[in-house]
Amino acid sequence: MLHILGRANSFNVRKVLWLCDEIGLPFKREDYGRGFRPTNTPEFLKLNPTGQVPCVIDDGFVMRESHAIVRYLAAKHAATALFPADLQRRQHIEAWMDWVAYDVTHSMRGAFLGGQLQEPPWNNPWFVAQGRKDLTDQMKLLNDSLQAGGPYVLGATFCLADIPVGLVVNRWFSLKDLERPDYPALAAYYDLLTERPAYRAHGRNGLP
Repeated sequence: MLHILGRANSFNVRKVLWLCDEIGLPFKREDYGRGFRPTNTPEFLKLNPTGQVPCVIDDGFVMRESHAIVRYLAAKHAATALFPADLQRRQHIEAWMDWVAYDVTHSMRGAFLGGQLQEPPWNNPWFVAQGRKDLTDQMKLLNDSLQAGGPYVLGATFCLADIPVGLVVNRWFSLKDLERPDYPALAAYYDLLTERPAYRAHGRNGLP
């Protein structure tokens, strides 16, 4: 059975949990990370030298980095509806996933870690303001893309990219003290994802 090390309220752990529920993959999970078992012990660092969650163990094979993990699991379990074999479509999926991992994650440091959680060093007022501006611009890009070719990220059907993107959208609508422009396609996408039980369990579940 798949063994997931990481707290269930972690943004990145939730990507793995959501995928597992989508494809019916059984797992056991142990709480590691902020507020739970430490990730800076020699035992954990031997599994994941970055000291971050999730760390996932599949029959002795140890993995880190949430996007790499969900791609591996989708490919291994032939979830081709989510992660097809066609390389061109797969590239579009991975491009949106990388957009979350780089552009959006950077702006979230200011908008969420600094602005909402007030965590140093991200709570510098300039960095918070810039993060909120960048995130707003990125959500406009997503809204425009959904409006042109939705209702999901890659069109008519749900795919692997919708998992990290869907968690970002949930956080966007959960942020406090943020002026949110009217992005109708984004709001419709949020409601569409909410029809999925796995998203209600691990995405739109009251956590940002």
